[in-house]
Amino acid sequence: MDTKRPVAIVQARMGSTRLPAKILKPLAGKPALWHVVDRLRQARRIDEVVVATTVKPADDVVESFCSEHAIPCFRGSEEDVLDRYYQAALHFSADPVIRITSDCPAIDPTIVDDVIDGFLAGGFDLFSLGGEFPDGLDCQCFAFWVIEDGWRNATLPSEREHVGVYMEQHHREKYRIGTHEPFKGLSHLRWTLDEEADLRFLEAVFDRLYSPERMFLARDVLELLDREPALMAINTGIVRNEGLLTSLEKDKTFMKGQDNADSATGR
Repeated sequence: MDTKRPVAIVQARMGSTRLPAKILKPLAGKPALWHVVDRLRQARRIDEVVVATTVKPADDVVESFCSEHAIPCFRGSEEDVLDRYYQAALHFSADPVIRITSDCPAIDPTIVDDVIDGFLAGGFDLFSLGGEFPDGLDCQCFAFWVIEDGWRNATLPSEREHVGVYMEQHHREKYRIGTHEPFKGLSHLRWTLDEEADLRFLEAVFDRLYSPERMFLARDVLELLDREPALMAINTGIVRNEGLLTSLEKDKTFMKGQDNADSATGR
């Protein structure tokens, strides 16, 4: 892929264990997934926004939602999210690939643009939002070849279930990696949608800030929390990145199984 075509791929499925069907929960009268896509479409650096869901029958409703709202949709593996991203990137000729999760209905398109700008300007292979940022603004920008390299070589459960783990955590030496770090001391803030308490927090934020005429940004949420600090108590105390932590535990079981298999064959 020679021509740069930044495509945001939003991973989305109905089968969340902690808050089932969270991606279609209403916020200010619109499903959470609608807000994710609508906000990403305001990013000046993104050529196209697509949704990558699974082939499970439960996710037929996601495909129907995308069709209703003219959102390109790709369907792939539920468990092997890295394969889903790789196949979607191939299908939509994405390069670079901007990874966004559907549990980020308050994603800030200006921050996404900053991440893409950093990727393009610095000659990086992988560029992410880093530092101490509120959970729910997550954004990663990958060169297509990096996604392909991870797809070919990743073996651990955490590496297949979470797109950036092989590249950003386990094999950083292989890539030119950079980060955009606009926030300090804000990692305790939780703007993601993963638990019932998160939904209540986001409902309060959208009720106060959402307007069809003007998109609110991260700075608007921070100003709101300065005015109404009690809102932060709605969803405090939830473990950040709980899904990734679960996958890392699966890695231990996987590696133990590999060791037992090697012992049995005399390797």
